[in-house]
Amino acid sequence: MKPKDVVTALAALAQDTRLAAYRLLVQQGPTGLAAGEIADQLGIAPATLSFHLKELAHAGLVSSRQEGRFVFYAASFDAMNELVAFLTENCCAADCGPACTPVVACKPVKMMRSGRSAKKSEA
Repeated sequence: MKPKDVVTALAALAQDTRLAAYRLLVQQGPTGLAAGEIADQLGIAPATLSFHLKELAHAGLVSSRQEGRFVFYAASFDAMNELVAFLTENCCAADCGPACTPVVACKPVKMMRSGRSAKKSEA
């Protein structure tokens, strides 16, 4: 990832609503969510959400797809992983030991047929 792209991605995430929307989309996995569902879950107006999703899309952090009359948004996991890799590529170059170890690592999620995690579908 080029430094200019990193700056664009970090700038897109440096706002409360966009960060919340992106984290919500990351939780949903590659299937994503319909724009209306994102707005409902975040408690924001659709027009406001549209503006924020446009910024995330411009940064390459989310993609959209049309299904009937609905627009679904999903996090770009490739972009997320590239961003994290860029930020950590020189980690422990000075042999810093456990200081570079993430506090919480991602855990595999058991998927159901609907594409949602078992934990999410019970709620």
